[in-house]
Amino acid sequence: MSREWNYHPDLPLADTSVFRWPPNPRYLVDWFGRNWLTLSERVMMVILAGLLWLFAYPSLEVTKHFAHAWVMQVWAVNLLLLIVIAGGLHWYFYMRRGQGKKLKFDRRDMATGNRLWSFSDQVHDNMFWSLTSGVTQLSAFQALTMWLMANEYIPTLTFAEHPIWFVLGLILLPIWSAFHFYWVHRLLHAPILYKHVHSLHHRNVNVGPWSGFSMHPAEHLLYLTSLLIHWVVPTHPIHLYFHVIYLGPGAAMTHTGYEDLLIKDKRRLALGTFYHQLHHRYYECNYGNQEMPWDRWFGTFHDGSDEATKETRQRKKVMYQKSSG
Repeated sequence: MSREWNYHPDLPLADTSVFRWPPNPRYLVDWFGRNWLTLSERVMMVILAGLLWLFAYPSLEVTKHFAHAWVMQVWAVNLLLLIVIAGGLHWYFYMRRGQGKKLKFDRRDMATGNRLWSFSDQVHDNMFWSLTSGVTQLSAFQALTMWLMANEYIPTLTFAEHPIWFVLGLILLPIWSAFHFYWVHRLLHAPILYKHVHSLHHRNVNVGPWSGFSMHPAEHLLYLTSLLIHWVVPTHPIHLYFHVIYLGPGAAMTHTGYEDLLIKDKRRLALGTFYHQLHHRYYECNYGNQEMPWDRWFGTFHDGSDEATKETRQRKKVMYQKSSG
């Protein structure tokens, strides 16, 4: 479709934020239906969270006392989840080539034979950081939160007692995560943090499923503080597990490098967004995601146009001039 891209949606990108003003009731209803009344990515994550609560993670009764066995169980479940989800998506899109390059943003394949990457291989590098620092820190945050819940050191709720808040909590958690992600992400783009921490993730200009959770350990720490909301706001373990899936394996789904999963040439599941792909290509733009208005409000929105690319490059130049001065 262009010299720069294998595929991109219609440009310039429209404002798809649920917070745009004035509110559009019809758009809000459509957004809710698309995300919560179909078998969307989020609905599948909630279903998976419920299954993990019932059959995979240890019960809160077990987690009242720290023990090596149940902590390792949490870690093992998370390790398997990431391998199945990120590995499955990588196998389908990049090994089996299930839909060729239809709806793939970047023309290139994953990099090999390049010393920029650990093991001289982009996928192996991404797997290493995701499965070591990523899974370990994700599991540590989760295990600590489960222990706090089990001992009633933090507020909890049940569906029977608070059904409306239970459902609202599931709907609001991705919005909270988007809010948290924007500001942590802006912090990580401060030149000193970018150079020593965030640049590891940004080696992935052409992203794949294993790229999403591939981060420097310090970035994992900052990124996963999103889970601390459960220490303040009453939630249920299913909320926690949904949040864990959203932050960990969910990052693989949003970094496939493809816009949608095609089945019989029909779009069946929304995956990556061109909005975030622009961030990986041009860096100092689109720090958040499409559902939050922060990039538009604070002048960091890239709509895919040549003019936006020029503005982004100028902003990056100014940022680094100030840091060196």
